[in-house]
Amino acid sequence: MPAASRVPRPARVRGTTGKILPEHARAHNRALVLQALFSDGAMSRADLSRETGLTRVTISDLVAALIDDGYIVERGVREASGPGKPAILVDLARDGHRIAGLDLSGTDRFVGAALTLDGEIVARHEVAVPSAADDLLPAIIELARAVVADAHAPVLGLGVGTPGVVDDRGVVLAAPGFGWSDLDLAGILTDALDLPVLVANDANAAVLAEHTFGGAGDDVILVRIGRGVGAGLLTGGQPLAGARFAAGEIGHVTVGTDGGPACACGKIGCLEAWLAVPALTARVAASDDPTGVLRDAGERLGIALAPIVGALDLSEIALSGPTDLLDGVLARSAAETVRTRTLATFHDELQVRMTEHSEDIVLRGAAVMVLSGRLGVS
Repeated sequence: MPAASRVPRPARVRGTTGKILPEHARAHNRALVLQALFSDGAMSRADLSRETGLTRVTISDLVAALIDDGYIVERGVREASGPGKPAILVDLARDGHRIAGLDLSGTDRFVGAALTLDGEIVARHEVAVPSAADDLLPAIIELARAVVADAHAPVLGLGVGTPGVVDDRGVVLAAPGFGWSDLDLAGILTDALDLPVLVANDANAAVLAEHTFGGAGDDVILVRIGRGVGAGLLTGGQPLAGARFAAGEIGHVTVGTDGGPACACGKIGCLEAWLAVPALTARVAASDDPTGVLRDAGERLGIALAPIVGALDLSEIALSGPTDLLDGVLARSAAETVRTRTLATFHDELQVRMTEHSEDIVLRGAAVMVLSGRLGVS
């Protein structure tokens, strides 16, 4: 894009919105440069100065350091459009590093991948989910090592999306399906791999991928439906974690007062009991009216989501899970229920749609976690 057509704008960097302290200024400015290149592609140093609002001297210094570190490369000169020396273009070294990602949310398999900085998968590995709880961590470590060994480039870090409630240090506070409580998964994997590791709930990872690679807006909820049901939220483009890191744990919200199926947690009528893939698949297969089963499940989802949409003024709902179950009747029923239970003036145009990334969304979300945590890019 010609330099004259660029309009300065703030870079989309996740993190604190408070005052930047002097000792943090260089890291902040570095992230601004990387974000601009990540979002808009190759540009000249002058373009970067206009884009970020940083001085040309600062840009020159930052670009030189980032080239030395292997994060930026020169891409040749821009085609001349007038007198003067053509500008040299720089861009992210998109293949210069890899990101390792793990998705632990599958019902029968753990999946790992090596990804480029653009979130493209270049190598994939899988292992069966062990039946014994004591075998889970060894299988996860083995999978992570296989992914790192297949990266064929320096690995920036490992991102992990896992079921359960995860704090900001990568400790799994509770994952009942795995029998985990206060498990320092990030610490265990860091020690095993000697790499930076970031761990998040799988739905929270997925919503980052939908925002960065799927074009979702800044105010969105992504509902991930698989072995269980969970949600990831962004408000104002920032992840919403909650006071106890349990924002989006909607699976055990009781949806309705008319009873319903028993849930593994011991309650009756939890959203997860209605909507989790194993339970929903079984009810569809056993019913004489499978469309009615899907419509009812969509209505239960809408009942759970309506107060969230109303409270946070969300603009869209993305669904992640099996398309044959979720797309169509279920999604339409959920959208209609949300609209009838919220203020029509504002939510008549609410979108309920399938995610863009299907089964790879947690892996790509893991890549965004590493990009954001290590480079300040999202």
